[in-house]
Amino acid sequence: MPETSNLQENQSTTSSSTRKWPKLYAKNIMSEIKTQQRLTVPFAVVNLTLFLRIAITTAFLGRLGELQLAGGALGFTFANVTGFSFLVGLCTAMEPICGQAHGAKNVKLLHKTLLMVIILLLQMTIPISFLWMHVDKVLIHFGQQEDIAIVAKKYLFYLLPSLGVTSLLCPLKSYLSSQGITLPIVLSSTLALVCHVPITIFLSKAKGLGGVSMAFWISDLIILIIIATFVFVVEHKKEGKWKEGGWWDQGFEDWKKLLKLSGACCLTTCLEWWCSEILVLLSGRLHNPKQAVGIIVIVLNFDYLLYSVIISLSSCASSRVSNELGANRSGPARYAAYVSLEVSLILGFIGGLLMVAARGSWGALFSHDKGIIRGVKKMLLLMALIEMMNFPLTVCGGIVRGTARPWLTMYANFGGFYLLALPLGVVFAFKLGLGLGGLLTGLLIGVAACLVLLLVFVFRIKWDKEAGKAQILASVNVPHASGSEMSSDGDHKTVETVDNHQVRE
Repeated sequence: MPETSNLQENQSTTSSSTRKWPKLYAKNIMSEIKTQQRLTVPFAVVNLTLFLRIAITTAFLGRLGELQLAGGALGFTFANVTGFSFLVGLCTAMEPICGQAHGAKNVKLLHKTLLMVIILLLQMTIPISFLWMHVDKVLIHFGQQEDIAIVAKKYLFYLLPSLGVTSLLCPLKSYLSSQGITLPIVLSSTLALVCHVPITIFLSKAKGLGGVSMAFWISDLIILIIIATFVFVVEHKKEGKWKEGGWWDQGFEDWKKLLKLSGACCLTTCLEWWCSEILVLLSGRLHNPKQAVGIIVIVLNFDYLLYSVIISLSSCASSRVSNELGANRSGPARYAAYVSLEVSLILGFIGGLLMVAARGSWGALFSHDKGIIRGVKKMLLLMALIEMMNFPLTVCGGIVRGTARPWLTMYANFGGFYLLALPLGVVFAFKLGLGLGGLLTGLLIGVAACLVLLLVFVFRIKWDKEAGKAQILASVNVPHASGSEMSSDGDHKTVETVDNHQVRE
């Protein structure tokens, strides 16, 4: 009888635990969604303010005249391709290192990574500045008109200080966001947007084209001052972590890890960034180049608007995954990755529907040419399909980056964009005579292939192993943390407490 009683008691306990699993999963998922919402919304606000500042700058260039608009826009595009894409790409290496260091509570690694990345970016500004100062010769060599090239050089000359500002601002923003600190970034970005219009009005009247260029980096400087003040003063007084040091504890291995990650992150960012610019260049060689370029630029403007949400989801996924892996919690890291992916699929569908709904009116906001309006209406249908895949694609990149393996995204981007999208686009557009629709069809196929590759990478992640690797990267030896844990094959191990009672398998 005692044995029977014990057996019934064990069966009752097992049955009770089994009944708690669905509730526990639902609780974990809802908790993760709320956590990601607290990160994604501020990130989206910050990226949206940047998009609006770029739009305002473009509008003021247009008010100065056709030549100033063409030269200034060309100069800013050149700055993005040869400067900002490199700096931002190199800085994204901070996400896995600082995210995992924060999860592991390794403050010294946070400090020295911040300083190392700032030093790296400042060094990169030297060759970039040299290239910007000779932009007119580069553009003329590739067939650009001399007057436009000279205006582009003038625009970039006044934009030069932005390299130094970006080299300080990007690392500080990554340093805070990897710790889930977003309020100072949101407040400073909003204030910079509010100040951007009066600053641009004043400087454009005083210095013309140069003033419009200066206004952009002055707005960034406002953000930098506010964030730097928070990091150096508020954070120092609040927690005292500043005194824990580690700033100059830099060795050869530290630089080796950073350069390996930053190189892959930089190439990943640049490969994606350059692809859209190449599409614009290719559209200029179609049968009606002015109309084709006008259509693709207007279509990509909608893409840039949605991209402020896409990149926010990616940054959130990277931050959450790296934080949990750094804390040696493989289960919550997997929850975070899969929740991010599910949210991206839903938002991608919504983004695609928005494109379809706005296709009749979007073109009219930018042009009165009926041919361009018809073209935009047609191309937005293709772009909507691309956008539906672009959301999960970018989030997959964030997940992989959070595991400190950004080169997987680099391989996928290179294969998808440069071995499929662009070659197929050229064949469809020029050989088969499909025009701009052919270019976007090639991009659609390339993005689909890239997404499939990254999904395979994500679903093959061994989360327990990645948590162990994170302890090595974060330079700690943390015992396996309690929390919602699952093995890489999906078997339950130990689960988060429910009503103060531990549930086991």
